[in-house]
This record gives sequence, structure tokens and C-alpha cells, in this order.
Amino acid sequence: MPELPEVEVTRMGIAPHLEGQVVKQVVVRHWQLRWPIDPTIKHLEGQVITSVRRRAKYLLLDSQAGTLILHLGMSGSLRVLNSPPEPQKHDHLDLVMGGGAVLRLNDPRRFGAAIWWPLPIDAQPLLQKLGPEPLTDDFNADYLKSQLLGKTKAIKLALMDNSVVVGVGNIYANEALFAAGISPKRAAGSISKARLEVLVAEVKKVLATAITQGGTTLKDFTNADGKPGYFVQHLNVYGRGGQLCHNCGGTLSEIKLGQRATVFCGRCQR
Repeated sequence: MPELPEVEVTRMGIAPHLEGQVVKQVVVRHWQLRWPIDPTIKHLEGQVITSVRRRAKYLLLDSQAGTLILHLGMSGSLRVLNSPPEPQKHDHLDLVMGGGAVLRLNDPRRFGAAIWWPLPIDAQPLLQKLGPEPLTDDFNADYLKSQLLGKTKAIKLALMDNSVVVGVGNIYANEALFAAGISPKRAAGSISKARLEVLVAEVKKVLATAITQGGTTLKDFTNADGKPGYFVQHLNVYGRGGQLCHNCGGTLSEIKLGQRATVFCGRCQR
């Protein structure tokens, strides 16, 4: 599914076309996504989009009347269309802006979400228990050490736990652990603060690099402007099980952790 860099790239792509614009019409073609779309989503009509933000993998479209929360799920994508073609089978939601542009949500698998929230966003249950954003100062080695204290679960699973830190999905957890030289199988609570300093730095680096380069090209994802991402060309381990390690030339191992493909180098990571 789209991970944090893909969602952030989408936010950056759509924000200039939405912020400061009036929502002229909300068009819902399929009311059942991951959760049913509440008809009160129509309250967004006539409102100005004051900001387009991201929290974890959620996109937040703010207005004075409330916030529209969008999640891309497994296969969703957003487009800003100035001359929108006829909607296709999987085009489930349009926001028609006063200036004529249309924000269109396409989601073949319908695992995404569109949630209208008229109350203060801090009270939204989906957002209340989320950990810090990985690219902020709140995510640091001291914080991570306190969260992992006594935990025997694998560090990769802890890193992907949204209550610990948000948005470090499978691809980037694999990559950051490789760059930090830490085995994804290692017990999270056994890792020293010094090594966590390196891991935190690598998480920030790999995510920032992915955002800069446009997000990773996934099977069901393209950017808001329709162009694929490019970071996939620079993956060191993800999707490369059985191939040679770029560092030592050994064979990369692939296992399942938490039902997710996990690729690592047994020589370089400990």
C-alpha cells in the first residue's frame, strides 16, 4: 500500500490546487469504502479548504466546518483534474472546486476511506493513539528507547507499530534497518541507545530521500500528477530476497515477520 512518502508526495501534489479554494460540490459515486461514507460529507460544500495536511498515512483537508480525512488504503490514488474525463468504474469520490479543478479519488479495492469529521480533529479516534511523526524532533533515540524498554518483539515490528512511530511501513522499515546494520529479528528492547541513534537517523534519511525522489513506485500507486516515483531504483533490500547484498556481496535472506516480507543481510545486520 502507499507508505508515508507516497502520501506526503500526494499531499504536496494536491495542496497547491486545493488550499484557498471553495468546494463547490461533493460527488460520491460509491458510498461504501473501508467504512461507509457519511452523508454529512456534503457539509464540506461551500467551505474553503484552509489547509491540506498529513498525519501518519491520513490526508487532512481542513475547513472551518470540519475536516475531511482521506486514506488511500491498498490501492487508492488522488488526482487533480482541470479537465476531468468521464469517471471510470473505480472513481468513487470527486471534490469539485470553485475554480473548476476536480480532486478525484480512485480506489479499485475500496480499502481507502473518506471520513467527514466536524469536531476538533484531536478528538478523532483514528488519530488519538498515533505516535510521533518520524521526521520531527519528537522521534529521537531517547523516546524510542523508552518505548522499546522490555519489549521482546522484533525491532522491525516495533518500528512499524503506529503507536510507537507513524508511517514507517514495510518498505522503509526494511531499508532503514539495513542502513543501520540492525537485524530486523532482533528483540526491540535489547538494542542499545547508541544503535537506536543510528536507526532513528536512518529512518529519517530514508523517508526524506523517498519524499524528495517522489515516493516509491508501487503496483497500484502513481503520484498526484500521474508520474511514478523513482526511489524504487535505490532500494537496497526490499524486494531483493535471494539477490546479492550491495555492501558485502552475500545473499540477502527473505523471511516473514508479522506476515510481511522481510529482507535483510545476515552478514551486515546483527
